Amino acid sequence: MSAAAYGLAVECGRFDRERIANQLSLSHDEIARVESVLSGVRLLQSVPGHSHQLTPVAPDAAAASLVGPAERQIRDLQQAVTDVRAKLMSLSPVYFEGRRLRNHLEAFDVISDPSRIQALLDHLGQTCKRELITVQPGGARRADILADARESALSILDRGVRIRTIYQHTARNDLPTRSYVRDVTVQGAEVRTADQVIDRLIIYDREVAFLPERSAQDGSTPGAAVVREPTLVAFLYSVFEYLWEGASPYVVESQRPPTSTDELKWSIIRLMTKGYKDEMVARRLGMSVRTCRRHIAEITEQLEATSRFQAGYNAARQEMLAGGTGPPSF
Repeated sequence: MSAAAYGLAVECGRFDRERIANQLSLSHDEIARVESVLSGVRLLQSVPGHSHQLTPVAPDAAAASLVGPAERQIRDLQQAVTDVRAKLMSLSPVYFEGRRLRNHLEAFDVISDPSRIQALLDHLGQTCKRELITVQPGGARRADILADARESALSILDRGVRIRTIYQHTARNDLPTRSYVRDVTVQGAEVRTADQVIDRLIIYDREVAFLPERSAQDGSTPGAAVVREPTLVAFLYSVFEYLWEGASPYVVESQRPPTSTDELKWSIIRLMTKGYKDEMVARRLGMSVRTCRRHIAEITEQLEATSRFQAGYNAARQEMLAGGTGPPSF
């Protein structure tokens, strides 16, 4: 009804109430209601100077008049949103640079230069406050390295810092290592040995950990991955604790190098029964191939075996006869 009335108004050029009402058979109230609706949507407007006369307005003009303010408000809001977004996005370089620096400080960093690594180790050794833990695989360490390690360890122990170290069992047979262990344990350090350990690991105050660099070329001095991310450092610390619980205390009773221990022999047998060659057994236990073969010959003789398989069988039989409480006695 309103659309029909609007069409007649466009034909007439004005909103003639009586004519439109007659043509559409509208009552006085109905034509008043139509006029109110069309005026409300801005399709009718007063003629300048004649407020009682109404003239039709084009739909696009009516739309502009009706929704124009809302559209302007929307544009203003969109512009405000764009301005805020642009200002915030302008901080993206600051954020990413800060995150890069944070990751550099908190996550990890790979250092290939041995001198830089040593400088960082020296600094952390001097500033360490609570605990230093290390895992040293590969058996005995060089005498010159032990000399530097002794000086550093004694300095750290003098400050009341706890030191715990895990070696492999083969380190017990090395005289310089025994001398080093004797000197540091007298001052409070704790040293244990295990048959097999993980890669070299150093953790300062449960905050910074050092792991060997995997990308190092064969024959070159390996670098280190310096880990500072708290969750990862905590995980590495828990790995150390697991190894520590299963390791044996390194008690230095004399300066005379001990013979091969039952634990070491049993470790050799376990690896032999898994099919490992002499070279792999030696690498896993941190000894030379020559020393490994000497131990294997000694084990075979003591177990009265003619083959590796028989040696493993005889050792397992001895363990069962002993009640399975630990390695057999050789």
